[in-house]
Amino acid sequence: MSAEPSARSFDSSYPDPGDMLVVRGGTPLCGEIRVRGAKNLVSKAMVAALLGSTPSTLYDVPAIRDVEVVTGLLRLHGVRVESLGDGRLVLDPANVETADVEELNVHAGASRIPILFCGPLLHRLGRAFIPDLGGCRIGGRPIDFHLDALREMGAVVDKTPDGLVITAPDGLHGTTLRLPYPSVGATEQVLLTAVLADGITELHNAAVEPEITDLIALLQKMGALITAHTDRLLRIEGVPALRGYAHRPLPDRLEAASWACAALATRGDVLVRGARQADLMTFLNVYRAVGGEFEVDDDPVDGGIRFWHPGGDLGAVALETDVHPGFMTDWQQPLVVALTQARGLSIVHETVYENRLGFTDALVTMGATIQVYSACLGATPCRFGHGGYRHSAVISGPSKLQGNDLVIPDLRGGFSHFIAALAAEGTSRVFGVHLIDRGYEDFGAKLAALGATVDGPAYERAGLRLAGGPLEAAR
Repeated sequence: MSAEPSARSFDSSYPDPGDMLVVRGGTPLCGEIRVRGAKNLVSKAMVAALLGSTPSTLYDVPAIRDVEVVTGLLRLHGVRVESLGDGRLVLDPANVETADVEELNVHAGASRIPILFCGPLLHRLGRAFIPDLGGCRIGGRPIDFHLDALREMGAVVDKTPDGLVITAPDGLHGTTLRLPYPSVGATEQVLLTAVLADGITELHNAAVEPEITDLIALLQKMGALITAHTDRLLRIEGVPALRGYAHRPLPDRLEAASWACAALATRGDVLVRGARQADLMTFLNVYRAVGGEFEVDDDPVDGGIRFWHPGGDLGAVALETDVHPGFMTDWQQPLVVALTQARGLSIVHETVYENRLGFTDALVTMGATIQVYSACLGATPCRFGHGGYRHSAVISGPSKLQGNDLVIPDLRGGFSHFIAALAAEGTSRVFGVHLIDRGYEDFGAKLAALGATVDGPAYERAGLRLAGGPLEAAR
């Protein structure tokens, strides 16, 4: 599809002009797309394959950049990664070895996944090197939780100019841990380390997101002994060895919600095949409260959820993000774009990441009326109330959005900018499209399938090159 390029000249402060899409807005998104395995589970499942004594098979793997990054890291450690087509990956850890530091550093800044290699590599090699970590710049994601847990389990952490060298001179052992905050990453770290540690590990204040539950199910298939108790308590009894797994991950509930918000903001009608109601119940409640409609199809093969704007005015809401089972922080950004089209004042209190409302600055340049405050505009206990972080927003609508130049700040914020461009009148140029590749498969192709008018230097890479399965690097 094509759109007339904007006559605006390129500003030298913009990212690579070749990493740009031109979006002609004002057309409702209508049609159907499919979501595959969850980004926030698939990459962790790939790391878990290191723990097995036999090959693992992972199904429904999306063609996203994070899969490419983890594939590269695994191969550097001697794991054979092979694509069998149609989203199937086979991971054979028979020849795990220490990776070259310089080669690992090539991946520095590309992903935060390397920190989760610690436990598996300590069990397999007795040593792990972790390069500098990247990921979306949406607020502090301290790895102290990870490192403190590893130390409690017997690891020794040495900082070097290139990264972290982690060893376990006396092996890894079970212990009792309490997370200061129910961090998803730290919970994954403990699970991936404790399953082969000597003794019993009790993790208090653990994250309980659906992706965590799915990771526990995968590890159980490998032979792990993990019990989930009430009050966020996980009990892991270390076992001598684990085998490989065959696992189909839960569908990506974050991508499903993003397309749902796009349907709402553009007054469209989108069927998201693969989406599951059970994973989205909190989101669906808010979606309906705003005025969106949805219909669930539970067919095990072609089922999904249809999301649409029923006409008339959307309603303002007050919401707060929180850890599961609360309203996910990853749902907040795309929903805020839809809320710019709701009548009245909506209030959003972000309690998970302190800098996640920075993306609203771009929406204001497009005509949205959004004010961001450092005060806590909500009742949920918040870690940022006295830190001066702008983490609460008041959105006044409906606003008529106008096309503009947009620079993608992070994965979810970037999708939200695309939603705004699609809902706006006129043409927008969206820069930094490569960040979308991290978590959204076939992005350009899906936009086209829903009737969006998109073009630009990044179109082929963002859509067509990724169509049909795992990335070329995973073959």
